[in-house]
Amino acid sequence: MLELPLFPLNTVLFPGMPLNLHIFEERYKHMMQECIESSQPFGVVLIKQGLEALGPLADPHEIGCTARVIEVEPLSEGRMNIVALGQERFRILMLDRDKEYLVGKVELYPLGEKDKMNLIETGNRLHPWVKRYMDILSQASETDLKSEYLPNDPVALAYLAAVLLQVPPREKQSLLAAQDANGFLDEMYDLYRREVVLLDAIVASEPQAGEFPFSKN
Repeated sequence: MLELPLFPLNTVLFPGMPLNLHIFEERYKHMMQECIESSQPFGVVLIKQGLEALGPLADPHEIGCTARVIEVEPLSEGRMNIVALGQERFRILMLDRDKEYLVGKVELYPLGEKDKMNLIETGNRLHPWVKRYMDILSQASETDLKSEYLPNDPVALAYLAAVLLQVPPREKQSLLAAQDANGFLDEMYDLYRREVVLLDAIVASEPQAGEFPFSKN
């Protein structure tokens, strides 16, 4: 069991994915300073109930992702911009609210594999759908998403696909909480087949490319 400072957000972080944060609240300035000085990771958790900032500590979902600070831009009054990188899934066993920020007693929750060959096959089937999805988003938002650089590793591909997917955070939380890698890849494949058809229809009906709704979550 590990003790991990927690950062409840209205976003879902996946392993291997970057996260940009502007740190301005006193409690999180203190938390981040401690993490930076001790090279300690922190946990990113989706808010289940409550506010992201300037309020009581929010209640988080049970499954989160550890993050390690890889870039820091110091600002005035102790504020900072940071870039953190998602590392490992974890499950919260207990919450400690004695500090100004949440601390969790957690256990790591690795994404197990049932069938390696099936995982590779599903990743190969998912790959062209993710590429098509990125190409549609690039065309609609006039942003180059560089679909030619998709990872070959099936789990890394699925995590990137989950970040790109234009669905509410609660649906992404369900993906993060997948019980095993094979089920996760199967669900991503089904989702992308559905979403590509939907995106094709939306783009076809949009008279102005810039009007297409594109967001990170």
